[in-house]
Amino acid sequence: QVQLVESGGGLVQAGGSLRLSCAASGRTFSRYAMGWFRQAPGKEREFVAAISWSGVTTHYADSVKGRFTISRDNAKNTVYLQLNSLKPEDTAVYYCAATDGGIGVQSDWYDYWGQGTQVTVAS
Repeated sequence: QVQLVESGGGLVQAGGSLRLSCAASGRTFSRYAMGWFRQAPGKEREFVAAISWSGVTTHYADSVKGRFTISRDNAKNTVYLQLNSLKPEDTAVYYCAATDGGIGVQSDWYDYWGQGTQVTVAS
């Protein structure tokens, strides 16, 4: 089992920045690829970004490419999502997820999920 706890969400003005963190506990964190997803009210959960177990490979949704950056610190069992140039349409609950199957963009690829952290971007 892997337990994931997100933090760092909040209210920010359009154009602002936030850094989300996802702390993992349980089994060896470094064996898992990690992903970030988000879900806005009335919408399906969507892929945001993912990072390989080593941190070498990353992948982003087109909607966030160039604005968001995913990274990880295996020594701290933590994955991060830096959100820059935020837009109102980025408003959502952001979830981190873990998989031992390598990077994936589908939510059902991931085995473990956090409880989510709310990001609200005011216009």
